[in-house]
Amino acid sequence: MKRNRLWIEIIALGSVMACIVALLIATLGAAVALTAQPASGQEIESPKSQVSPSAPQADSGQSYEGMVTCSMCGAKHSAKLGENASDCTLSCVRAGAKFALVDGDKVYQLDGDPSLLKKIAGQRARIVGIARGNTIQVSSLDAA
Repeated sequence: MKRNRLWIEIIALGSVMACIVALLIATLGAAVALTAQPASGQEIESPKSQVSPSAPQADSGQSYEGMVTCSMCGAKHSAKLGENASDCTLSCVRAGAKFALVDGDKVYQLDGDPSLLKKIAGQRARIVGIARGNTIQVSSLDAA
């Protein structure tokens, strides 16, 4: 009887230790993920993106044309939902995705007035704005 109890204690101790290690790994992973991504509304400045005041800005007011969609679906919306591209985009944005512009094989995140972006969700559009990395600060837009 005492021998069976020893095995149960060993198994229980091993299970508890495995759970503790799993929680430790999950906590460390979450901490690394939070420190690696900027908070919403912040940008990471890189030395290449800094422009001297005397240099002309080549990317001011550049025009982009493509499909306004969400960062979650990109160019391919799920047909299972039975929604059109506009409804799918708006659903994804309500769920936390960002508006995006698919221009050929490039995908840009759109940073601008959400009420204007909602009007052209799921449609082809011409966006005028300043690109910083893969994010476009939208200054104007119209349906293409």
